[in-house]
Amino acid sequence: MENVKRIGIIGGGPGGLMLGLLLQQQGHKVTIFEKADPNVNRDRGGSLDIHDDSGQLALKEANIYEQFKQLARYEGEDTKVVAKDGTVLFEEDAEGEGSRPEIDRGELCDIIMNQLEPSSIQYGYTFNTLTQLENDQVEVSFKEGNKETFDLVIGADGAFSKVRSFISDVDVEYNDISMVELNVNNVKNDHPDLAQFNKNGKMMALGDNKAILGQLNGDGRIKVYMSYLMDADKLDDYKALSKGEIKQQLLKDFADWSPELKKYIEYASDDMLLRRIYKLPIGFTWESNGNITLMGDAAHLMSPFAGEGVNMALYDAYLLASAIKTSQDLKSAIAQYEEEMYGVSKESAQESQDNLEVMFSDTAAEQMAAFFNSVIE
Repeated sequence: MENVKRIGIIGGGPGGLMLGLLLQQQGHKVTIFEKADPNVNRDRGGSLDIHDDSGQLALKEANIYEQFKQLARYEGEDTKVVAKDGTVLFEEDAEGEGSRPEIDRGELCDIIMNQLEPSSIQYGYTFNTLTQLENDQVEVSFKEGNKETFDLVIGADGAFSKVRSFISDVDVEYNDISMVELNVNNVKNDHPDLAQFNKNGKMMALGDNKAILGQLNGDGRIKVYMSYLMDADKLDDYKALSKGEIKQQLLKDFADWSPELKKYIEYASDDMLLRRIYKLPIGFTWESNGNITLMGDAAHLMSPFAGEGVNMALYDAYLLASAIKTSQDLKSAIAQYEEEMYGVSKESAQESQDNLEVMFSDTAAEQMAAFFNSVIE
């Protein structure tokens, strides 16, 4: 596409930032609107594993792959599957450069933002509504009172996307899993026993339709996801408790789990987050609209149990930028992007759902260990 387009991206997460960079590199006039402050990506989501067949393609296309490699933790691919009694059923230590290295969310976003023109990211802008004009443009208004007009608007505004409601009435639904997210800080110095047990990557302890998921982050903490198969309203009981009471409730919930695993709770700081896991219907599509589309969680929200969320967002950016680059007009570019994105995201969403059902089954630890063993054989 030779002529310069004015493009608005609603949402400044990794996917929105990546799309902005790729389109900026093509010469388009891009503005990314983020309702939060510039530190929004610093801590949201912790560590991310970036896959060579999806997320890394966007990094290479944007010519920032070498910067990524300098910060990526290939040792973060260490994987451990443990039964509730502490029996280690699978363990693999990363060797060399694998295909899914880890990087902290804030570091990934910094790499992208360092290449973006500073004026292209506008913080403190809360999307309100949009109007399609007769000249094939879209007027976007923000709650702060501003209005902007674009040739193309992309909703990269996450699970509870406001842009999505302008092209579909489909909404997210609860995925039967709730989490209490904990943090064990400075683990190697303060809790060397847990550091040795968890190692450099992820530990999955599974049983009783529950899970303790530990992931070492680049800042030296283990981010812990205490996960439950539970009714949506049950989490409200936990939210009503004080932080100290929540830890006591967790210890009660996991009372018959091994002492080693309960350290993930005992050593945790008071920095915690309670959240429900949602999803969009697998295979969600919408009627193509020539100047509005969606990407990332706004387009295909899935559970985090295949590590595909951020990778799909980055891959969406790659697909959409490629379609805009090679198409004659925006309408055909959007249609091409959506068709490609639907196929890939449906497969990833199904994998995520399948993994969820395994991880919270009656024989979760054994099934997950068997899966990893089959992969390396």
